[in-house]
Amino acid sequence: MVSAAIRHISSKWLITLTVAVFCATTLWAGQWAVLGPDGGDVRSLSSDPRNPDRIFLGTNTGTIFLSTDGGHNWSRFAHLGTGDDYVLDHIAIDPQNSKHMFVAAWSVENQQAGDLFRSHDGGKTWEILPAMHGKSIRAMAIGASNSKVLAAGTLDGVFRSKDGGNTWERISPPNHTEIKNIESIAVDPKNPDVVYAGTWHLAWKTDDGGATWRHINKGMIDDSDVFSIIVDRSNPSVVFASACSGIYKSESAGDLFHKLQGIPFTARRTRVLKQDPANPATVYAGTTEGLWKTMDAGKTWKRVSNPEIVVNDVLVDPRNSNRVLLATDRSGVMASDDGAQTFTASNHGYTHRYVTSILADRNDPNTILVGVVNDREWGGVFTSRDGGQHWLQKSAGLGGRDVFALQQDSNGALIAGTNRGIYMLDRSASEWRPINTIINEKTSLRAGKKGSKKTSVAAKPVVRSVLDARVSDIEIAPKRWLAATSAGLFTSSDQGKSWSGGPVMGKNEFVSVQANGDLVVAATRTNVLFSKNGGASWQQAGLSSYITSLYGVTITPDVQILVASREGAFRSSDSGATWDHMLNGLPDKNISSIIYDQSGKRLLATSTATGVVFESHDGGRSWHRGSDSGYPLRLISVVRGRLLAATPFDGVIAQPESEAKSAAAGVAGASN
Repeated sequence: MVSAAIRHISSKWLITLTVAVFCATTLWAGQWAVLGPDGGDVRSLSSDPRNPDRIFLGTNTGTIFLSTDGGHNWSRFAHLGTGDDYVLDHIAIDPQNSKHMFVAAWSVENQQAGDLFRSHDGGKTWEILPAMHGKSIRAMAIGASNSKVLAAGTLDGVFRSKDGGNTWERISPPNHTEIKNIESIAVDPKNPDVVYAGTWHLAWKTDDGGATWRHINKGMIDDSDVFSIIVDRSNPSVVFASACSGIYKSESAGDLFHKLQGIPFTARRTRVLKQDPANPATVYAGTTEGLWKTMDAGKTWKRVSNPEIVVNDVLVDPRNSNRVLLATDRSGVMASDDGAQTFTASNHGYTHRYVTSILADRNDPNTILVGVVNDREWGGVFTSRDGGQHWLQKSAGLGGRDVFALQQDSNGALIAGTNRGIYMLDRSASEWRPINTIINEKTSLRAGKKGSKKTSVAAKPVVRSVLDARVSDIEIAPKRWLAATSAGLFTSSDQGKSWSGGPVMGKNEFVSVQANGDLVVAATRTNVLFSKNGGASWQQAGLSSYITSLYGVTITPDVQILVASREGAFRSSDSGATWDHMLNGLPDKNISSIIYDQSGKRLLATSTATGVVFESHDGGRSWHRGSDSGYPLRLISVVRGRLLAATPFDGVIAQPESEAKSAAAGVAGASN
């Protein structure tokens, strides 16, 4: 059986969910600006029936975005729940009163959990419907003939409300062995007592509001997961269903299905079917290999998008069938104005990116570069030449690799640490090239003079290999480059032309490395190692054994070693021999990064549990709360005196210019 895993969810930093009855829309009160890069995963799209230019966008982190101009521009609208793991696959708007909205949610962190949210004021405020609290809701539909009727499909059955969501009843038999794991729901457009339910194993139907159910599997390949069901609005006898085995059509209200031909087997994982509101014979099929379209009710199909696009939802403008929007994985919203003949990205204002690194170009004060993960061919490296207002992808040659680290050498070349090796982009080049040659010396034994013992001799560097490991961090020091990788710690003394290294003290999985002169500090997930002689020999730091996840290490100009970890922040003033847990003003856990700001002569720390940037002006002995961004933070950077931060899901955000200037003035006054 194919479970919820078929609905791709990018890996992300998860925060524990607790339930809130009302969810305010002012979550981003910190007023930091979201810079981008635009795009990312989109789960659902739904337009206001009374004003189709108002389009709501659902994400897999509980956030709703809004467009008021037909999908050209987007802005954050609301956040549902208090965590960041709610997948919003279905947004339903009452066709009789568009102020009444419903959003179904299920949790990535606990896939058995979820909620149903309702708003009476167009999304200004939201409530959790108690009767559906805790249910993993994978499908939802609102009755076209009676908008008071709603049907919801959950992992434990089908539920219905006949009073606009005030009360709910289970209409599928409790503990039924088959009518569970509901992935799709459809309500007959003329008779709300007729409900179709697609499960992870074929489909079911009730004609009497749930009093009786029957298996509608004739003509379907057994063991088919039914992802989407639609009923023709003009002729309810016509039913389309998509499954992992293909697309099916019934002209007998589900009594008998036949498989439609024309879509190749590899593209048959059809996540969504949508009918053109103005042309019933036109149906779109959103698959894991692009968008397909039929204009003759399924007799023939044509792929009308890039096959690399994974389509989660389709929205057709009811006023203009040429306007088609796609909700996709990784590439955000794709828009067409010619009936799906061509598509372009339409993500201005919508950012859903996992940014891992921020780099200010040393040769151009207005240029910022970021590395992202989880976006494959739509990810890699992005650059902005106007301080983050506009972005261009700069990933040619990376082959869809994730980028975990970005650095720049003294000549202006860019160096990227990826999930498979290290790459370089020369200053005048347009394509990244690999710099992954490993040359390690081979030790051999040769006999000495007669009667003497054999002597260990370092032979010429004859062992060559290719670095294909994940590279989590890169440090460009004056004498050497260092790389923390999943295959060990590597160094280069020739600007990346060749590398040497491997496991250190039996440890492979390195996540961070820093150097200050001959002092080198490297971290795995649970250990810190240090060398006082440039890496010739190593010692293990006496850090507490209860630390379970280290995120990064920092060496200050006065040679203090700072560690950010899940268990908080730690400091050593004696090259790693002893450690202090920094608690004076800092959270005691989930410290995601610590950096030294040379321009402000201060330490800055971030946490995934808060949007506050913490500051220390005494080497970490005491901390105070600085700017509050309003977002959980993964890492912080200072670019021309202004704070830029990477968030778990919302790309790069920037401190307000006025706040940055005020902070700079305060630092200058203190120094005088």
